[in-house]
Amino acid sequence: MTSRLLAVGGAALLLTVSAGIALRHTAEKAPAPTAQTASPTARLESFVAKTRQRLDRVPGDWPGWAELGMAYVQLARVGSDPGNYALAETALARSLSITPAASNAPALTGQAALAAARHDFTAAVGHARSAVRVDAYSADAYGALADGLIELGRYPEGFAAIDRMMELRPDTSSYGRASYAAELRGQTDRASALMEQAREFAADPAELTFALQHLAELDLGRGDLDGAAATLDGALARFPGHPPLVVAHARLLAARGETARAIEELRPIVARLPLPAYATLLGTLLATTGAPEEARQQFALVDAARRLGAPDIDTVLFEADHGDPARAVRDARELHRVRGSIGADDALAWALHSAGQDAEALRWSDRALRLGTRDAMLRHHRAMIHEALGHVAQARADLAAARAINPSYPAMAGGR
Repeated sequence: MTSRLLAVGGAALLLTVSAGIALRHTAEKAPAPTAQTASPTARLESFVAKTRQRLDRVPGDWPGWAELGMAYVQLARVGSDPGNYALAETALARSLSITPAASNAPALTGQAALAAARHDFTAAVGHARSAVRVDAYSADAYGALADGLIELGRYPEGFAAIDRMMELRPDTSSYGRASYAAELRGQTDRASALMEQAREFAADPAELTFALQHLAELDLGRGDLDGAAATLDGALARFPGHPPLVVAHARLLAARGETARAIEELRPIVARLPLPAYATLLGTLLATTGAPEEARQQFALVDAARRLGAPDIDTVLFEADHGDPARAVRDARELHRVRGSIGADDALAWALHSAGQDAEALRWSDRALRLGTRDAMLRHHRAMIHEALGHVAQARADLAAARAINPSYPAMAGGR
């Protein structure tokens, strides 16, 4: 899948905090974002510090502990410091020690968010269902439930949870999820319209940058480079250096053939946040410009992440493209046992293809396209599998479909 679908479909779509749920549940309302507004990371760090000060004064504030836990989850996402997950777990446990789960939907929702951030989507669904039982009118609980269900590949249930969230509270978080649901179903124009609504509802920098990034990614995904440029230029003027925006801009530059500029934009981001998707993109671009040693250094970062953590979609795709095909298949099967999304289907298909197991790969590639998703990488992967099987007509049809969806692919994706 493209970085857009991976980002939104997994942890990034869980915008329940975004400075969002935490700030919404305090007396201090976030001001509208301005050009002078602090970055999303700085705003969350400020919120965490103020909340901790308040809890020092009022240690029995169980909603405050739940809010702090949710803020730590979001801070781990934005700042890529997994140490914040342990702090989130501690804060949520403190909330539950004061007010038990039977009456504490906010902490249960926080536990769902934390489990999803750790890619334990079965646990996330369990916690979210518990939260809904406690408070059937909690939009945040339905959002967390939707995230877990969608990552498990239980799409009808996940889409229904998003619909319920929208009924309860139309805002950036619910419109963002509705946009993703539309995108999964191939409704790209509707996805953009819904993400535009998410942008209009944005109440703080994290919500605004989320919406702007994904508006640009939607344009990139269909090859509208001018539309993506307009969004990203404005966003980066307002939030200079924000990593997801910079990476999206680098992908735009790559799509325009400005590979050297893309590399220069990516280097400081990867040095600061060596995420597998970022390092893979930078390494692939370096390889195309005749810098194999630098490319290997970036690929080593991805391999280190693979060895240190459980398999995820980014590392499986990397292993299939640049590593050991047999290991890619093992990791993909392990991933698929706990994550039944179309992204996991595609990762397994691509890993099997890299290992020469194309008959089985085709079954999973077909399954990855079962929702009608308009994604150039999904089509390109199936085209390569068809080609390996000698299905010439089908391969040509899928390649034509990939080009129709996004004429800039695969340059924008770094070559995959």
